[in-house]
Amino acid sequence: MAQKSKLEQGLGLAAWLFASFVTGALGGLASMNAAGFYGQLVQPSWAPPAWLFGPVWSLLFVLMGISAWLVWREYGFRGASTALKLYAIQLLANALWTWLFFAWQLGALALLEIGVLWLLIAATIVSFWRLNRIAALLLLPYLTWVSFAAALNFSLWRLNPAILS
Repeated sequence: MAQKSKLEQGLGLAAWLFASFVTGALGGLASMNAAGFYGQLVQPSWAPPAWLFGPVWSLLFVLMGISAWLVWREYGFRGASTALKLYAIQLLANALWTWLFFAWQLGALALLEIGVLWLLIAATIVSFWRLNRIAALLLLPYLTWVSFAAALNFSLWRLNPAILS
């Protein structure tokens, strides 16, 4: 791949971070009342407080954007089309989960979808690993958090059948 100028690299980083934060914003629209809704649910003893989700997701979205940028910077869209398409698809799946769980309160469907999201993140990590190992490693906290979120989704769904269908 041709070397990108500092300006191109900076704009690219801004674009990848923007894509990640747009995903967060779409999820944020669905979860505007999440703290209240989350607080109403019967929760397992290991459930984190509602205030923790915002900071964790903010950090994860930064790591995700940097990860995609590293792959794009080195290979461009042509050289990393499969990996970057997987990344984009998992962003969409990430935003969808928040709508399923918080806005539409579909616990079972959200659980199924978070399983798909987990697989998409894992596939993105594998694809990124082949291209840039640091980019792949930057996604591991995201996969770990989504694994935890899946367990929490399952527990909340089972503990709140009247609220989370």
